[in-house]
Amino acid sequence: MMEEDLGYRRVQRTGRGSYVISLPKTWAERIGLRKGSEIAFTARDDSSMVLVPRGIMEGREEIVRKGPKEYTVRLGRKDDPRSVCRKIISLYVVSSDIIHVRFKDNEFFPDHKKAVSNLVKNALLGSEIIDETANEITIKILIDHHQFPVENAIRRMAILALSAINDAVSALKIMDENLVRDVIDARNNVNRLNLYVIRQLKFGLEEGRFEELGFKTPKESLGYRIVANDIKSIADSAMNIARKVAAFRKMIEDQMLFVKEPVDEEAYSQILEFNSLAHQLFEDSLGALFKRDYDHADRTISEIEASVVKEGDLITVISSKKLDPNVSSILSLILDNSRRTIEYSRNIAEVTLNRTIEEVSEQDL
Repeated sequence: MMEEDLGYRRVQRTGRGSYVISLPKTWAERIGLRKGSEIAFTARDDSSMVLVPRGIMEGREEIVRKGPKEYTVRLGRKDDPRSVCRKIISLYVVSSDIIHVRFKDNEFFPDHKKAVSNLVKNALLGSEIIDETANEITIKILIDHHQFPVENAIRRMAILALSAINDAVSALKIMDENLVRDVIDARNNVNRLNLYVIRQLKFGLEEGRFEELGFKTPKESLGYRIVANDIKSIADSAMNIARKVAAFRKMIEDQMLFVKEPVDEEAYSQILEFNSLAHQLFEDSLGALFKRDYDHADRTISEIEASVVKEGDLITVISSKKLDPNVSSILSLILDNSRRTIEYSRNIAEVTLNRTIEEVSEQDL
């Protein structure tokens, strides 16, 4: 009998004391294993073990391998292009491989085609329009689930979101229109990555392949969904600040508003300091999450609780200044974003506590 060396696999232990080991993907796919498949274990006298799929044990095929998940969206002239795009997004996140957008009665709808094209280009990571006719657009999702792991996507989202906030805060000081555009671009990229993360998490749960995504149990993917949503909220807030700054800048340029100094130096410097603290706490909470470090997450929560006093001091400083209402409004937005970022940091730290508590506690038998 021919043998194939598939390398070594590390044995892991779950919170309930069971030992688990992942199966080689090439072997599992070759014999047609899927979620719910059963495998027979036979122990030998020489301490080795033989694994045989139940279907093969019983002399039958276990499954028929699945083809690509392919769907069709049909639309007419009265259909709202935005509604059509929402359908495509929903199909993308449920791990469809090919999406056909078919126009009824061979009609040509320029607005719909433009909306679909912009959606694929700007929102759906790893997708391309591979075919286009007068009455149909075919979208194929080309990215492989293993090419861009969930944690890498989360890291990239966090970098973009925190950078967007820093640019928005800087834009208030130097009134640079380019910074405002950079914030909007970063927010759009965060949204693309967020949809991709949702797609990955759904794939892992539905296919029972959560371990390939780096999770020990399926419930860990729920925590990462919370994290991705929190990062998206930070990016959305950055865009709101940037738009407020852009409107403020235009009022000054159009001479609808006259201000000697757009920003009070004392208030601005303290806003920067608090914003920096919020970002540091957020990065610490993410670091604890990725390292599965319970103690690090616990220390981060203690630091978060101590930050409440600093927020109160900042509110007092801003209230004591005779600032232009527009400036005061923008500073309040920035302060609110920093506070929310700290709250998100606590959420992420608590996700780490919940996913690792069984690993650092002794279970009574």
